[in-house]
Formats: sequence, structure tokens, C-alpha cells
Amino acid sequence: MVIIRMTGGLGNQMFQYALYLKLCSMGKEVKFDDFTEYEGRDARPVMLWVFGIDYPRATKEELNRITDGFLKLSHRIRRKLFGRKSLEYHEKDGNFDEQVLAKEPAYLTGYFQSEKYFKDIEDKVRQAFIFSDKIWNELDDGKSGGDEFKFKNSMRQRVEQYLKQIGNCLSVSVHVRRGDYLENDEVYGGICTEKYYCGGFEKMMDVFPEAIFFMFSNDVEWVGKWVKELCGKLKLSEDRFVVVEGTTENTGYFDLLLMSRCRHHILANSSFSWWGAWLNASKDKLVIAPSKWFNNQELKDIYTEEMIRISPEGECIKA
Repeated sequence: MVIIRMTGGLGNQMFQYALYLKLCSMGKEVKFDDFTEYEGRDARPVMLWVFGIDYPRATKEELNRITDGFLKLSHRIRRKLFGRKSLEYHEKDGNFDEQVLAKEPAYLTGYFQSEKYFKDIEDKVRQAFIFSDKIWNELDDGKSGGDEFKFKNSMRQRVEQYLKQIGNCLSVSVHVRRGDYLENDEVYGGICTEKYYCGGFEKMMDVFPEAIFFMFSNDVEWVGKWVKELCGKLKLSEDRFVVVEGTTENTGYFDLLLMSRCRHHILANSSFSWWGAWLNASKDKLVIAPSKWFNNQELKDIYTEEMIRISPEGECIKA
């Protein structure tokens, strides 16, 4: 048996589920540990339900067996005398690691952020990550009545309007990650700079002069103000930008849906916008990504073949 430890938000969960599909295609029995990282009060929710996905869950007994984590006195004494016999394997450095596919039995931990894990079963992954009607059913649930129902109904109308706009123009998704990224500047800072985004805008407009930029962020108020500045710097009118509003931490999957429907993409160094671009199956899409993903890791395998990399200084970097 192989157990994958689920961790992180929706984008990371998608990478872990894609690995699950790959391991299953190899004939392995695979389950998820979805409680170790998600039992805390402040933990992010497991969001794979938005694709109608269900998955086999490891029991705590199975987890203790594979990690040698039983708390009985006899087990504690044995571990003290002879050491722990855990089958945990953590990906080496954030890049594609062949051992992840080879280990069995194993308790796999990591993010597995590379298309190389599942490129050969791409069709299966795309089929798994089709948005379920559950995302609408959640909004249509009027049992609570009153203001909450009005909000849900308004939310659906808003998303459908954005979908219509995106479908009727030469749409480009632009992801601006703030919030939690600002709190960990050592890892995320100085990568997706203003010069990076301006370089991305200019590259897009060189190829697609009529591009309309749909701005996605966890800080839409800041982005709304920033867009006004960009219009002056890029000499563009404000109607070339659409700041996508209305989603919350709990309904952020609508941003992912909307991103995936855009024709082209400018990414943040985020698994969320990575998947927003990947879910767009068009062979003609233009995807711009930051030349560096994190400050504390060199992630070379997170990039796909079609990505154009732009440096923090706004310059195109050859792969």
C-alpha cells in the first residue's frame, strides 16, 4: 500500500491527487491521509469535492502501521531500543523524483509539483478535474433562506457574467498573490514584482494587441488601485482590465474555474494559477510564468514546455 499525505490548499491537493492517479495507473493500492494536516481549527479545507472527487482514505491504524506510529508501551519501548521503522518518504527537493513512483509500501509526503509525474496520463487527469455541478448546487441551496440565499444567488449570477465576458473576448488571466505571501517574504518576495507583471503584459500585447486582462487576487482592493496605476504606465484604458470580485476563501474555486476559461495566462508563483493555466487544454495558449518560483528552492520541473519565463526585472528568460 502507498499512502499520500494530503497537504495545502486546492492547488496542492490537485498535484497530490494527480500523483494518486499515476500510482493507481501503475497498479498500486493508494490511499490518502487527509486528517493529519486538516484536523486543526485553522486548517484549510479539503476542496477536491469541487470536481466531484471521492478517494480512499487511510485509517489511523493503517497510518500508524506504515509510519510505525503506534503509541502502545511495547511499541514505544521497541522504538527507543531499535529506532523507528517508518516507511515515510519525502520528495527530495521539490523537483521530479523518480523514487516517489518506485516506493512501495510507502507514506509519501511532499507537494509533487511537476507535470512529469502525470504527463503520460494527462487525459485521465483532465477528466478528473472537470468542475462538478456541486459548485452550483452549493450556491443553489436555499434552505437557509434570507440574506444568505440572496448572496448565493447573486454569486452565481456574478460568476456566470464573468464566464460570459471571458468567452466573448481575448481573455488573459492574471494572478496576483498577496495576503499570506506578504507574510513570508523570505520565500516568496521579490519574484512576482511589478516589473515581472509589466513584462508579462507587454509580451501578451505584443502577440495579442486586443487582450483583456482578468485580474485574480486574494487582495482585490489593492489590485483595483494598482490597475489604475498600470493604465498610466502601460498606456492602456481601464476597460482593458477586469478585477474579478466576489469570491471568498471558501469559494476561491470559482477563481480557478474562471482562470481556466481564459485563453492565455500570466501566473503568480502559485500552484493555484499553475492549475488555472493547465486546465486550459488549448494548444495555442500563451502562458507566462516567473523565472524563479521560490527563493529557498530551485524548482525547475514545475515549468511546462509552453511556459515563457520572465524575470523579476521584466526580462524574458530562456529555459
